[in-house]
Amino acid sequence: MSKSIKAAELDVVLSQKGPFTIFAPTDIAFGKLQSGRMSDLLKTENREKLTELLNHHVVDGVTNFSDLRDNVKLVTTNGRELTVKVDGGRVTINGAALQGRDNIGSNGVVHSLDTVIEMK
Repeated sequence: MSKSIKAAELDVVLSQKGPFTIFAPTDIAFGKLQSGRMSDLLKTENREKLTELLNHHVVDGVTNFSDLRDNVKLVTTNGRELTVKVDGGRVTINGAALQGRDNIGSNGVVHSLDTVIEMK
């Protein structure tokens, strides 16, 4: 994900004061994308599309694991809505399963996901 963050120039935004909550897809999650999609998104001419996709994973403010409740709605930095689902201890964000959680950084928190969140 770090390569895509730099390509989309989100590293500048995410290094600001924040705080932010990032639902970061793992490398395996990016590997689930349609063949060639990620390499296409990394092209300079597709920076806007890549930025839009990555912003689906960033929420202003800190949302810790303990804050995630069934049917809670979170609004991303690009104004999209994410829906939290909790079922028997399994937490998903728009269908992507939460794996790692509450990785605290200097300007927020990072949770990892098993799938890239794509919105239509």
